Amino acid sequence: MTSLSLLLWIVLGIALQVGLFLGISFWQHWQSYARLKQGQPESVAPELTASQPTEVPPGWPGFRSFRVARRVVEDTAAQICSFYLEPEGGQKLPSFQPGQFLTFRLNVPKADGNGTEQIIRCYSLSDAPQPEHYRVSIKRAPAPPGSNLPSGRSSNHFHDHVQVGTTLQVRAPSGHFYLEPSNAPIVLIAGGIGITPMLSMLNWCLAHQPERELWFFYGVRNSSEAAFAQHLQSAAAAHPNVHLRLCFSDPLPEDHQGRDFHHCGRVNVNLFRMELPLKPYHYYLCGPTPMMETLVPALDDWGVPDSHIHFEAFGPASIKRRKPEAAPIDGETAAPVGEITVTFAKSGKQLSWSPQSNSLLEFADAHGIAIDAGCRAGGCGTCQTTIRSGEVAYRQSPDYDPEPGTCLMCVCTPKTHVTLEA
Repeated sequence: MTSLSLLLWIVLGIALQVGLFLGISFWQHWQSYARLKQGQPESVAPELTASQPTEVPPGWPGFRSFRVARRVVEDTAAQICSFYLEPEGGQKLPSFQPGQFLTFRLNVPKADGNGTEQIIRCYSLSDAPQPEHYRVSIKRAPAPPGSNLPSGRSSNHFHDHVQVGTTLQVRAPSGHFYLEPSNAPIVLIAGGIGITPMLSMLNWCLAHQPERELWFFYGVRNSSEAAFAQHLQSAAAAHPNVHLRLCFSDPLPEDHQGRDFHHCGRVNVNLFRMELPLKPYHYYLCGPTPMMETLVPALDDWGVPDSHIHFEAFGPASIKRRKPEAAPIDGETAAPVGEITVTFAKSGKQLSWSPQSNSLLEFADAHGIAIDAGCRAGGCGTCQTTIRSGEVAYRQSPDYDPEPGTCLMCVCTPKTHVTLEA
């Protein structure tokens, strides 16, 4: 055998090995793709299931007194501040699901400056469960530019008046947006202050599932708004399975790609296509309404199963999925809008329902019927009202579970003629 023949045989052997490797890889990726399209999870190692989030026992009824133990500014613009809350009495705290929120009852100055009034607001927990304290991270909400609307009352109250030693009234952690029990790979997507529940999920995974594949996409305008950037970068550097992608839509002159951020532009599905391997990820999203209104249907169009898309939007916004929702369990349909009458028993008013009202709470507001309300997003339970007769339908699943025989007026509409205790 000549040297040339030997060389040809060696080259042929290498080519066969490469071809075999590519063929096996292609077959594995094709199987993963088929499972992804069918909404089936990838197999996971059974020994990893011990660290999944478990059923969390209920916290405490009503509101409980907490003391602010620490305040920490989290961004260079000093617009985001973390508040560490310790229970008065020093008892250990019940756990919570990573991604849930706290509800606060605050006494804030009235808009006219005469005295104070009570408001209810909800803020996401921004850390993994700790036995001694809870943490919330709150962004100061300025007045919208070019409008006569006031700045955010609760967020500015926290920044300006809540100091170390301040006592706050807090309801136990709640909410239906949280990290599902699984070992499946996950993609956490945050826009602006929507990073707070994502941090809770990230920190829980770092503590309990450090081997879990996790991608973290965080979209802000520039480094001045990138809260917790050092923590995120340290987590990615210390854990090979954590992949961080900071996305700046409007970088400052001193922001350098590759050092301060990874991508110039907004978080979008094209970025996921370029970055993510072909796997059946679960996507968790939280951010401003325009971001959510774009990303949720885009993930749907990309072929991500509906059961793999989990999200929470700011405020009372309702992000609609493009896939049809299941019919009501009882199979009933709503009566034609023109035939529905809403009766407010205490107020003595009987009114024809208007679809332009969006919710029963807004309908009551429009007719001068005072209803106590807080978050107006189905989270705090302040607008819970007894239903004397009739049925309501929810525009979105509320985070606060109303008591039987009641409804949350901020996120429901009448399904039939209805009489309310209001």
